[in-house]
Amino acid sequence: MREKIIKGKLWVLTDEKGRLIEDIDTDQIYHNAYLHITEISQMGQYAFGNLKGWEDFPKKAGEGDIIVAGRNFGAGSSRQQAVDCFLSLKIGAIIAPSFSPIYFRNAVNSGLAILRCSELPDLVAKRKLENGDLLTINLEAGEAVNNTKKITFSLEPMNPVQLAIYFAGNLFNYGREIGRAKK
Repeated sequence: MREKIIKGKLWVLTDEKGRLIEDIDTDQIYHNAYLHITEISQMGQYAFGNLKGWEDFPKKAGEGDIIVAGRNFGAGSSRQQAVDCFLSLKIGAIIAPSFSPIYFRNAVNSGLAILRCSELPDLVAKRKLENGDLLTINLEAGEAVNNTKKITFSLEPMNPVQLAIYFAGNLFNYGREIGRAKK
């Protein structure tokens, strides 16, 4: 059973200068060299394999971990594997100031918690969010607490339909639930 509260270790996607990486595209998230892989369970090992400095992410990430990225995360193609690789790793949530619209929709439809936060660049610049910090997210209230640094910040809450899809596990399960409810 999925809960509205997600707790996990933080991964802040920064470059060598400590700035949030912006415009991470689907090829950096999941390289086209692995598109022949069709089993979601096998996709996680290739997450960020084409993102400089983050190639070893799958070896370090753990179940429930939370990713923080720069604006326009998921730019580029509508590559579903760029969402599925995080489902394979059992990533708890992805937070960014903005997402490519198609990536955002694919993630919501796949049941991946994906949240916007306009103040992320400032929080990262001031070192209020760093790799390894423990974060608690309330999906419904749109609130996050950095338990390591004892700070709270706001997220754009998931709307009721997004929450329903998330709790159902994905859009297909949500559709089945609606279908059963109408009978």
